[in-house]
Amino acid sequence: MSRKQGDQISRRLLLKGALGCALLPAMRAMAAAPPAAPLGFFGGHHLPLGLQLYTVGDAVRKDLEAAFTKIAGIGYTVLEAAGYHGQTPTALREAANRHGLKVTSIHVNAVARGGDPGLDGDLPKLAAELHALGATDVVMPMFPIPERVGAQKEGEGFGAYIGRVASQLTADDWKRTAALLNEKGTSLRREGLRFGYHNHNPEFAPLAGTTGLDLLLQETSPDAVVFELDVGWAAAAGMDPVALLQRHGKRFQLMHMKDILASTKTNYALQQDPTEVGNGRLNWERLLPAAWEAGVRKFYVEQEPPFTTDRFEAIGKSYRFLHEFEAGRIRA
Repeated sequence: MSRKQGDQISRRLLLKGALGCALLPAMRAMAAAPPAAPLGFFGGHHLPLGLQLYTVGDAVRKDLEAAFTKIAGIGYTVLEAAGYHGQTPTALREAANRHGLKVTSIHVNAVARGGDPGLDGDLPKLAAELHALGATDVVMPMFPIPERVGAQKEGEGFGAYIGRVASQLTADDWKRTAALLNEKGTSLRREGLRFGYHNHNPEFAPLAGTTGLDLLLQETSPDAVVFELDVGWAAAAGMDPVALLQRHGKRFQLMHMKDILASTKTNYALQQDPTEVGNGRLNWERLLPAAWEAGVRKFYVEQEPPFTTDRFEAIGKSYRFLHEFEAGRIRA
């Protein structure tokens, strides 16, 4: 080896040593630093956190801009409407756009009422309005009430009325509801919309060895009808939402994330003691992974009245719990 070659090798070794010394503190810092914080359940699955607008009462009807400002400020990015909230579909979408929100789903009753559309109207016209809104899912929020039951009596609360209705529903009533769901779901599918059904707790009332929900699942076509599982109402009926998800596979595609207090007594009459998500008795450690495995991809926070705090404060508490939620532990 020549002297010149030896000098070149020495310089290279010197440079490598200097570079190594410079990098050593950074390498030690990297080794000592804690691992990056996990993304949480929703971030890890690239799922947005949604809100069912029923939860904020008449806030959207009274002041659309103020309501959407608060909702977006909390961190929600997608919404499920409960009718049109006194707005036009275009006004709702434009306001949502201004606040970085999307209305991805909407509840539409079997019969039009109070200025809101119904499934009993012109479905192509309804579909055009919902496309303008930006929604891709249409959900019927409750079973139709048979004519023989009659209207709500004077002084009768809505929960008591639904309880009275539920106690009179027969297997044939549920089968007729299933036929209606198949019909509307098939029609809306042709219009480019997915159609679903949302449960309360009367669907779980025992009925000659079965339940209303079982009949709806059996009698509806998976090609025409999906289901939105309201886990709070299922729990209020004494059901395990995880078992429902595991038993019925891919039929559940949407979920209402709702929690109830341990004081809630099992019933089928629209009664529960509500609370913010994460503050009640539902086991989210089991529930959210089970929902993912079952195929649920749209998740909406919903809370029933009465509220013990401001409604927006309540949905903020639910958002923070879910935003930080991880299967296995909750980040502080």
